[in-house]
Order: sequence, then structure tokens, then C-alpha cells
Amino acid sequence: MRDVAVIGVGCTEFGEHWSTSFRNLFVEAGALALEDAGVTGEQIDALYVGNMSAGRFVEQEHIGALIADYAGLASNHAASTRVEAACASGGLAFRQAVTAVASGMEDIVVAAGVEKMTDVGTGASVDTLAGAADREWEGFAGATFPGLYAMIANNYMHRYSLTREQLAQVAVKNHDNGVHNPIAQFRQRITIDTVLNSSLVADPLRLFDCSPITDGAAAVVVVPLERAREFTDSPVRVLASAQASDTIALHDRRDISTLDATVAAGRRAFAQAKLKHSDIDLVEVHDCFTIAEICAIEDLGFCAKGEAGKLTEEGVTALGGALPVNTSGGLKACGHPVGATGIKQIYEIVQQIRGEAGGRQVDANIGMAHNVGGTGATVVVHILGGC
Repeated sequence: MRDVAVIGVGCTEFGEHWSTSFRNLFVEAGALALEDAGVTGEQIDALYVGNMSAGRFVEQEHIGALIADYAGLASNHAASTRVEAACASGGLAFRQAVTAVASGMEDIVVAAGVEKMTDVGTGASVDTLAGAADREWEGFAGATFPGLYAMIANNYMHRYSLTREQLAQVAVKNHDNGVHNPIAQFRQRITIDTVLNSSLVADPLRLFDCSPITDGAAAVVVVPLERAREFTDSPVRVLASAQASDTIALHDRRDISTLDATVAAGRRAFAQAKLKHSDIDLVEVHDCFTIAEICAIEDLGFCAKGEAGKLTEEGVTALGGALPVNTSGGLKACGHPVGATGIKQIYEIVQQIRGEAGGRQVDANIGMAHNVGGTGATVVVHILGGC
């Protein structure tokens, strides 16, 4: 197996893109990534596109061929594949691209993600997202994603020491980070009172505990590490790529307050990279809800169960803390176009390692990205480092 490096990244602004189409969002992100990598479309061997549900959101299927066509890759017949794993579609697309290059099957590969969620009403979006859970045993019973994560939050708060204020602090921190991110959907600071006084969605989760509905796309270019400096002076090496699965329904889990797939994928990633937790300089975790960030920090092994709320309150996970978490603003402030989120996390880690993150820059040489599908039925973890 060959070592793999990221040589180029690109990302659209995340938000409500009423005047931009699904395909144009991807073309914008892809063009930025190719320009950053210093390669042309004719040099691309393959393309993996993370997308959860274009069929429901924009009534378009056959995404791999569509993207290859509009990205200008049809003329050289580049292999283009859609990858779907609910909200982990982007992270899994990146993993597929890394695997293709590592195996020697391909040399220059684009990993991308795109979602256009605002072309349908909120009710339709919520119903589409519910398809990432167990439709028969959860969706048909009326359980939405806020409801499922509220169950996780209630179970967690019953068993561990987590105050409502500590949970709110996750959102406050991520909005603080989003202020410094030019692609973020929300670039406004909020307070704990803002969170606590926002509309109740599913007790104990309120509106500002929840990630938004978002349009956006992101793309990265990967090559064999041995060729990386042909294209760039600042390649970023892929140190680990791990994936794990769990039951799709919460009621079948060993423990709904612990995402066992996160635990497994995290352990595999650390073993692959031959690193310790203290080696990680920053982490992008899947904070679709504030409770999800709390669980992720613990399930990845950065602290014991029940301690993440206190670490957040004390500023350990803030930009200036010992373990910056979600420097991009996370899903909460940066936005969550579900197919693109996992690629945006890689985009953020690469920018941080290159020293190109502007006002949210931290001292970073090694970063971790954690992308979750559904309530944890699919989890993808990557570790990247400077060369």
C-alpha cells in the first residue's frame, strides 16, 4: 500500500444558495480544489462524490455521471462514483479516494461532497434526513433526528454530570469559531442565554443546539505521497483512514450515550497512525447537535465519559485551549450540507496544517476528522499530518 497525500482543497460558502444549482455548487468547489492542487481535469483518474439524497432534495439521481459531466471530466472518461452513507457520505468518499490511491489503482483522485438541501421545505428536509435512521422502527414511529439525539442527551444527562449550560457552551464556542471562517453559514457570536432561550425542539435540545439545513460543496485532491511535491510545496499526509459500523436503530445499541462505532473507528485510526491522543493538535467532530460533540470527544478517547462538558466549560476545547475542537465552527456554525460535511472537515484540517486558517488558526501539525452517519451507524475517522 502506498502513502497518500492531499495536494489541493476547495470549498464553497455554506448557506442558503437560492440562486445556485446543485451542479454549480460542485463545479465551484471542484475548480477551487484543482486550482489549489495545480492540476487539470484531464489529469484526474477518478472522482468519488459524497451525496446523501439528491434524489429527494433536488430530484436528481445518477450523481457520479452528472458531476463528471459538469466538472469537465467526461472527455477523459474519468471514473466517477457516488458514495452514500447518510451524513458520513463525504468522509466515506474521502476514504474511498484514499484507498484507490493507496492501492495503486489510481494516481490522481478527487474526493468531494455536495448537498443542496434548501430546494425543498423544512418538513421535506426533516423527512429526508429521517431516512438515515431506521425508517421502520424509528421514522414510522415519529422519531426525527432531533428527537433521537434528544434521547441520547437525556440518557447522558441522567447518567453523567452535564449541565444544560455546559451543553449550551458547545454552541457558543463553535459560533465563536465560525466568526473567523469565511465559508461559515453563521458568523455571529451567541451567548449561553441565546441558546437557553431559543425555541425548544426536542427536550432538552433547543434551536441553537441543532445544526442548520445548508447548501454547499467541498472537494480535495489526493495523490501518492511520493508524487505530492510534483504539485505543491505543502502536501498534507493521510496518516490514518478508519471506518466502523453499528446498529442503525438506537434501541438495539449496547449504550445509546456512547457511539461504539466512534470508539472503534477512533481506536483503529490511532493504531494505523501509531499516535497517542496527546499527538493530536485539533479535532473536527460531527456536532450535528451539541450533545454529539460532547459524546464524540469522549468516545474518541480524549477524556473519560462524563468529562467533556467540564472541559468545554473550562475552555480546553476552544481555539486557545489544549485541544481545539471544531475550529471551523463545526456543523453548528459552519453549516451541515450533509454530503459535503466530511470533505469540509478535511478542508479545515488541511488549512490548519498549512497555516492558512486566518483568525481561527491554531498551532497544528496533526489533525483528526470525525464524520458520523445517522445516529452513529456509520463513523469515519481520518488523521492527517504535515509532511
